[in-house]
Order: sequence, then C-alpha cells, then structure tokens
Amino acid sequence: MSKKIITVTTDFGTKDVYVGVMKGVILSINPDVTIVDITHEIEAGNIKEASFLLKDAYSYFPEGTIHIAVVDPGVGGKRRAIAIKSKGYFFVGPDNGLFWPIIENDKDAVVVHLKNKKYFLPEISSTFHGRDIFAPVAAYISKGVDIRDMGDVIDDPVRIEIKKPEFLEGKIIGHAIREDNFGNIITNISKEDIIKHFNSLEDIEIIVGDKRIPKISRTYSDVGKGELLVLIGSSGLLEISANMKKASEIVGKNINELRIEVRRKN
Repeated sequence: MSKKIITVTTDFGTKDVYVGVMKGVILSINPDVTIVDITHEIEAGNIKEASFLLKDAYSYFPEGTIHIAVVDPGVGGKRRAIAIKSKGYFFVGPDNGLFWPIIENDKDAVVVHLKNKKYFLPEISSTFHGRDIFAPVAAYISKGVDIRDMGDVIDDPVRIEIKKPEFLEGKIIGHAIREDNFGNIITNISKEDIIKHFNSLEDIEIIVGDKRIPKISRTYSDVGKGELLVLIGSSGLLEISANMKKASEIVGKNINELRIEVRRKN
C-alpha cells in the first residue's frame, strides 16, 4: 500500500503556529503520512479564491490524496464541517462553498456532515476547527476510516456563485477571477471556451477594460518589456499578463470590476 498524502490549504499565513499545529495533530494520529502544503497565503476569508486554487491543484496529486482546506470565516457558527469523496480524492473542511466547484462537477460525489466526535480531538475550540476537527479527520481517513462512519451523508452542501462567461454572437464576455503573485490577472474564460466559440485561437483580439490586445501570445517574451499581453495560463484559462511588469498595474483598475471581451477581428 502506497504512503498516504494529506495536503493543507489555508488563509493562515506562516507567521503563526496554526499550520504547524495542524500537522502535529495529523502526525500524532498517523506518523506515516506525507504532508504537503499547497498554499497558506489565500486572502483572509476569501472562500472563492480558495475554491479556485484548490480546484486548480488537487488533481495533480495521486488518487487517494486527502485535501484539507480551511478558509473559514464562519468557524464556530452554524456552518457544518464536512468530508467529501470525489473522483478518488478526499476533501475535508468547512461547508461554506469552498468545495462547491469540485462537488458540482461530480454527480457521484459523497458529502458527509462530520458528527462522530470519535474522530475529533477531545476538546473542540470554537475558533480552531482546523486543528480540532479537520486535521484529525483527515488523519483517520488516511488510516482507512470510511467517511460514512464519520457522520451523515448530505445532499445540500453550500453552493457559491461562480461567474460564468457570456457567449454572444462573435464575442465572449468574461471577468477576472483573481490576481496572482506576479500581477497576472486570471480570467474565467478558458481555452476550451475560445476554441468552441471561435473554432480557433487565431484571428481574435482581446479588449481588457479600455485596452486592445491584438492576439493571444505564447510566451511573455512575445511582447516588449513592460507591454501588456494575453496568453493561456497553466490552468488553461485566459490570463492578462505583462513582460517583466505586473499586468494589474498597467490595467490600473480594480480587477473585480474588470471586463474582458474576446472577439473576432474585423
């Protein structure tokens, strides 16, 4: 049997001990597990950002990997703690919409409301379920415990609204999802969307706010230093980028209000 992997994704940052303590709980229950950090630099409380990054990352791990994700502004309140099995992977965290993009794409996903305190720490803090619930639950899953033994199967997990692109005659209208650490603006328009709508990545132009970009580039060096470009990023999504500069600084707008139009050239 291969060694189990548990990943951890949070908005905790790395200055405090929170992430380290969660790992300590996991290793106390299963010292043979491998723990991998995906990121701890999600904007505090930004559930949509967490859901995007987790969905982008989870499938690059071996099947059977257990993904803990804790971006939990409702901790200690009425929101449920859940575990999910989907397409050979497990997910553990708060039921606040964080896992909805994964559940939405798998009609056979099993979602369990975690209730069996046998798999929690003895004392449950109202502010640190990452340590007291999610870390031990993930550790017990790594030891082979069936998530159905941990609570009740539910069919009403919390959903979040994810903006979808609009497909109009001769154009696609999209929006920015997030800005990465390099200042690249990731949009909700995928390569597949463009090919399906236009049959090609050629002979199209992109309007970003009030700026026109004449084509989709392959690399950053396709344009001069400091110039804006558009390319298909590693996630398969359209990205607004710049050569040796932050695209967000050039665009100069709140990305939450940024409109992106892909249209056929005249």
